[in-house]
Amino acid sequence: MASRTPSWLRWPVGRPHAIAFGADYNPEQWPRETWDEDVRLMRGAGVNVVSLGIFSWARIQPARDRWEFEWLDEAVELLHGNGIAVDLATASASPPPWLASQHPEILPVNAQGEVIWPGARQHWRPTSPVFREHALRLVTAMGERYGTHPAVCAWHVSNELGCHNVYDYSDDAAAAFRGWLRGRYGSLEALNAAWGTDFWAQRYGDWEEILPPRLTATHPNPTQQLDFKRFSSDALKDYLRAERQILQRLSPEVPVTTNFMVMGETKGMDYAGWADEVDFVSNDHYITPGRQDLDELSFSANLTGNIAGGRPWFLMEHSTSAVNWQPINIPKKPGALARDSLTHVAHGADAVCFFQWRQSRAGAEKYHSAMVPHAGPDSSVFRDVVALGQTLDRLKPVLGSGRERARIAILFEWDSWWASEMDSHPTDRLRYRSEALNWYSAFLANGIRADVLPVSAPFDGYQLVVAPILHVVPEDLRQRITAFVESGGHLVTTYFSGIVDQNDHVWLGGYPGAFRKLLGIRIEEFGPLPDNAQIPLDNGRPGRLWADQVEVISPDVDVLHRFAAGTCEGRPAVTRRALESGSASYVATALGPDGLRRLAAELSGLAGIAPDLPAELRGNVELTVRTDGRRRFLFLINRTDKKVDISGIRGRILAGAIEEEAGKLEERGVAVIECVP
Repeated sequence: MASRTPSWLRWPVGRPHAIAFGADYNPEQWPRETWDEDVRLMRGAGVNVVSLGIFSWARIQPARDRWEFEWLDEAVELLHGNGIAVDLATASASPPPWLASQHPEILPVNAQGEVIWPGARQHWRPTSPVFREHALRLVTAMGERYGTHPAVCAWHVSNELGCHNVYDYSDDAAAAFRGWLRGRYGSLEALNAAWGTDFWAQRYGDWEEILPPRLTATHPNPTQQLDFKRFSSDALKDYLRAERQILQRLSPEVPVTTNFMVMGETKGMDYAGWADEVDFVSNDHYITPGRQDLDELSFSANLTGNIAGGRPWFLMEHSTSAVNWQPINIPKKPGALARDSLTHVAHGADAVCFFQWRQSRAGAEKYHSAMVPHAGPDSSVFRDVVALGQTLDRLKPVLGSGRERARIAILFEWDSWWASEMDSHPTDRLRYRSEALNWYSAFLANGIRADVLPVSAPFDGYQLVVAPILHVVPEDLRQRITAFVESGGHLVTTYFSGIVDQNDHVWLGGYPGAFRKLLGIRIEEFGPLPDNAQIPLDNGRPGRLWADQVEVISPDVDVLHRFAAGTCEGRPAVTRRALESGSASYVATALGPDGLRRLAAELSGLAGIAPDLPAELRGNVELTVRTDGRRRFLFLINRTDKKVDISGIRGRILAGAIEEEAGKLEERGVAVIECVP
């Protein structure tokens, strides 16, 4: 997907290519004498790259017409002289105090009309012409000064674009939104039709009447809300493009990236639509302790690898141990630092970096872990960091290899994520990403590899495609999915799928409208369930959240499972319609990861897909495969707190916490095994 160059990092001449290893580095937070200790420790740990200058705008430009680059020059030269490459940030992530003070019109405004004031970070409007003027002046100065410096291996645009300012409701945003809508619809007639503005007398007669969905008396127009989400993602993408174009002009040999945030409920940015704007994909990920924490980590890394189109990507940030922003911030267990890092590598990351190198003494993130903690290098965290660097060095053969495609794809789509969770719906308890993650967890538990695939990517060639809560289905997507099934593919979709088109208009004739004929079923009314309610299926698994009253309308539909109680008793809960060599299945309720485990095994078996792991490893070990076309690299990730016997898996061990004679993988350990077919 990267558009400009197939290159990975631009390593300095004469420096061996390797898996990138390092962190955000903030030397401006420390006295000069600490810098020398930093590079000494970096060399000892195997650090070969750092991200520099991310939040340094106020240091670089302390006043409108004053520039102070000398400290940054010295830091770049010190790193370069010690063999450490620089992923150089454009420093535009947070405006300096003087800019916000002199130009308060750059500050974002929330839906209630309240100004978002300085004092934290990202206090800028993505559509502000004034902010863009000053930020791009900074980017130009950075590009002119460092664009040809041999230390610079990549440009790092801003930082976590949209983390805190994705939705801005200011007058700048309103003007830009109207321009975006003109480009999308062309005319007011087309917009009025798409937005259904005859409802509640919302019909527009002039473009200037249109506003962002600010605070209203009740539910704002749903298509207006969906379009504002699309616009907001595109506005940030346009800003990314503006910085990138300057860097391309001034520094054409250096690849450009920015750090995505494919993790958890961060959903404001459609990263599948951003991938073509960077030369390689980068991602930040932080694990959230809980029942599905390792599943979510793997899910996010998997999706990132597929957003990157199977090419190498850069893990720009994760944590060595505890973070500071969760309600309770628990340190990682022994082995988890390496396990979490190598899970990303397993899914295609050719870089492993942390926030940050040295744990801050002051500021809002001073309790966030780092490679060098407050305790200093004489600490278990730093010893684990050094050990990880040694492991990554042994994984040089993996560098540049791609992800081996699985036989199953779980489709992921931002429009459906946004639209399915909007207001005035059958339930506000539905969580799109959670349902997709539950399916992924089920396949993991069954020892079956699955890809998490952006819906815009080709999915022909997969045996089984799961489309959970695929709520927004334009006609072209309906045709793609129908063609997939008719050509022999197996489809599974779920409740609240196929409901609306790209304008959030309902497919009429009964649910799930877009897929009604393909599935051979019809539903007259939605079936949301009250909190804590559940309806058992005939296999003993409880359905929650939703229970559709499914009517079978095609004679070739098999009912695999029925509801066993309640108002839906006897009604189909899981259906499957065979179409020549393909099939289309529907799941009418939310079964959670445990309930889906049995169903996923059943449906994958009907599709002719066997587990990738022996029975004793399923659920305990995750298997991920990278390949360079000649060799396969098996990553075996122990997801338990006990040793696991992997002696039955043959190949050359590149790295891993394995008891050699017993063939047991240590608790929370990862083994990387090279196999040549």
